[in-house]
Amino acid sequence: MENSDGMKLKVCGMKYVENIQHVGALQPDYLGFIFYEKSKRNFEGIIPELPKGIKKTGVFVNEMLEIVISMVEEYRLEAVQLHGDESVVYIEELKRQLAERKALFIEENKQIKKKKNQHYIPGNSVEIIKVFGIKDEFNFEILKPYLALVDFFLFDTKGKERGGNGTKFDWQVLANYPFEKPFFLSGGIGFADVEGVQKIINSNLPVYALDVNSRFESAPGKKNIEELKMFKTELAI
Repeated sequence: MENSDGMKLKVCGMKYVENIQHVGALQPDYLGFIFYEKSKRNFEGIIPELPKGIKKTGVFVNEMLEIVISMVEEYRLEAVQLHGDESVVYIEELKRQLAERKALFIEENKQIKKKKNQHYIPGNSVEIIKVFGIKDEFNFEILKPYLALVDFFLFDTKGKERGGNGTKFDWQVLANYPFEKPFFLSGGIGFADVEGVQKIINSNLPVYALDVNSRFESAPGKKNIEELKMFKTELAI
């Protein structure tokens, strides 16, 4: 079952059908699929049936709004992670278009008699996760315009690649986080970080989820199931 009370887990950078099924069997709260051609983990293909409660998350980098919307509909995404330089205006427009499409589909479904021909409509609004890269310092003031728009922030390590760099930023920087908006903690988290993760979980910070990727891989996009299982067990998430 979905972990409804405690720390959530997102496994990102999924790529291969069988591996997706095996990771899905571990019941993470989110599975991330990267739709970015420059990434080694760029996803193309079919997402297999997943256990109930796992939120399919599309990861995009400065993508055209039309493409984001079409991917949400094609893959039935329940969350969108924006990993580029997306502006407040971009996110406002994305939310507007998603709401419009949902309203349109609801109206169209009323007129379709055969259930199998109806459009997919997510039960809740699509979650918006906005990513910001951190290295040794960060000006949290730049987050203010996004507070009312996004569901979560995600803090990742600033590096050459947009995610999957396998390195951690200085988590001490987060001690200065001034907001109540919950966030995902990302950036090079591996099994060796269990103790450090437990400390940050027990802090007063609004850490909503852990986001893991490359440190649990045997190859880009292919996750080590046993290590993920041990990580989940150790942290009881």
